[in-house]
Parts: sequence; structure tokens; C-alpha cells
Amino acid sequence: MTLAVVFVILSALALVALVFLTKGHWFGRAGIPQPSQLQPIDVEAFRNLIDEDESEEEYLRATLHSREFRRIHLERVIAAVEYVRGAYRNAGILVQIAQAAKESPDPAVASAAGKLFEGAIQLRLYAFQVIPLLCVSALFAGRSGAPRRLFERYDTLTRQAQVLSCTGSTGHRA
Repeated sequence: MTLAVVFVILSALALVALVFLTKGHWFGRAGIPQPSQLQPIDVEAFRNLIDEDESEEEYLRATLHSREFRRIHLERVIAAVEYVRGAYRNAGILVQIAQAAKESPDPAVASAAGKLFEGAIQLRLYAFQVIPLLCVSALFAGRSGAPRRLFERYDTLTRQAQVLSCTGSTGHRA
């Protein structure tokens, strides 16, 4: 019986995550967004928050009452979801910028735009997969749901956006 309840809750969380993510448009919005629309993301703060080696989580679990630990764990998961949502949104903006720049007659710009496009699509899909994992980790403290690779990919993607920007396709810095 409890297993069935857990599956129902997980299914509901997955459905909410899907609805929440698809509420924002996958590709199409009117006009080409500008790099200035990118949400700033503190990658180091995110890395500190997810604590992959779980040393901080072990410390919190050992020093806090279980109710307080669960509350803090939930707050950390919610913050991590917000970081991932920001990366997801930024990747969508970069997809649109790259799509527009791929049409450039300059081969260097078109090549940089192609790399940015592929990286942004991969990051967007990866972020889409990580959010449900984070939701599950909210239920089961001690299960890391957001690997550091997400923001390592994000760092790579922002560098690709800067290369594209430097080639002159957008006229702005990413």
C-alpha cells in the first residue's frame, strides 16, 4: 500500500514538473531574445548547494533535529530547482539566439552558432531530466538529484555563447 502511495506521489511530482517546464515555450517566442535577457546564475553557489560528496548533508543530519534537517533539506532542494530552472530558461534563450545566428553568411559565426545550438539543446534536455530527480530527493533526503555536470555543461555553454558574441552575430555579450 505504501509503495503505491509513493508511486502516486512520484507520478504527480513528475506530472507537475512536466507541466511546469512546458508552460514556458520550448523554442518559439516572437522575436530573437538578446543575451541581456539571460538570468545570472551563481554556479559556485549551486555547486555548494548540491554537495555531491554529501559531507555537508551528513553534518546537518548529525547536528540538527530530524524535523529541522528535513525542513532545511527541502529548502535546499527548492533552491536547487530554481537554479536548474534558470539554466533551463537560459538554454532556451541561447537556442533561439543560436538558431538566428546559424543563418549567418559568415562561416565562423554559423559554426559557432551550430555548437551553441547543440550545447543549448543538450543542456535544456539535461535540466529537464534533473528537475524530477530533485523532486524525488526532496522526499528522500540523502539522494543527490542534481549532478554537478549540469552546471559544468552550463559553464561550457556560456563560453560558447561568448565566442558567438565575439564573432559579431549578436552585437552583445552573453
